[in-house]
Amino acid sequence: MALTFFVNTFAGNRLDRRSDLRILPDRLAELRASPACRAIAFWNGQPLVREHEGGLRLAVLEAGLGFEVVPEDQAIFLGLDGEASVWAVELTGEADPAEGPLEGRGRFTDLRQACGLLSPEDAGVAATAKALFEWRRRHGFCAACGQPSVPAEAGWKRVCPACRTEHFPRTDPVTIMLPTFRDQCLLGRQAAWPKGRFSTLAGFMEPGESIEAACAREVLEEAGLEVVSVRYHSSQPWPFPTNLMIGLIAEVSGQDARPDQTELEEVRWFHKDELRALLRGDTSGWADIEGFGVPPPFAIAHQLMKAWAEG
Repeated sequence: MALTFFVNTFAGNRLDRRSDLRILPDRLAELRASPACRAIAFWNGQPLVREHEGGLRLAVLEAGLGFEVVPEDQAIFLGLDGEASVWAVELTGEADPAEGPLEGRGRFTDLRQACGLLSPEDAGVAATAKALFEWRRRHGFCAACGQPSVPAEAGWKRVCPACRTEHFPRTDPVTIMLPTFRDQCLLGRQAAWPKGRFSTLAGFMEPGESIEAACAREVLEEAGLEVVSVRYHSSQPWPFPTNLMIGLIAEVSGQDARPDQTELEEVRWFHKDELRALLRGDTSGWADIEGFGVPPPFAIAHQLMKAWAEG
């Protein structure tokens, strides 16, 4: 029976991950040698894409080519698409490979800019690959003894040859929540965001903390409000670099909100009708705020607002 749930951008990876195959080097070698094998390419954190019917698709490299531009032990096994194995390879260096060994195959572009134009499936595959490459880039040395580690299990593990410690990809959980009080919700803005941008509140979970407790703590710390109930909406893999956004609707006890001036420089209450207008792109009621707006639809923050305003 298929799972039924709300699918955010980056959550649509339909590949069969087949983690059981990662420990079978002979089977992986057979998959790499198959004519059906294919790869997707990254360069300095950017996926290779091509134009496709008014949008974008991940550019697919045929069997062998991905392993010609990157050594086999540097490729990551993403899973199976039917009988075909799918791998991810990342090129480095200053020279754009789309103007070199991958000329004519597409162009490399920032995933944040491309994700809204990719299919849900392609965005999910790209997010998986990017998160793994980011983890590999940041965890090249053993946290136990400091020696260089080496890849194992088709890119899903790193092993320290010196002390034999095993390291696995990490995902950092983040609670992201829309505080609500009756027919109004609270949005805030950070100084580092684009001018005029308002969004939901968010914060990293801490060790020994439940999702509900993290949500309540962050809302209290950032806006001075007490959370009385928490409702789960959905989650979103966020590969910038390796987060899992846990989307929540948080009912609070009152409206005496105040920004902490550390995480948030400003907070504002919005009625449901106002939020619906914002989600439609109608900012005429806020002409006094330069660049006023909310996050785009590919962000879970947008989907939390939409679910509450229209639900």
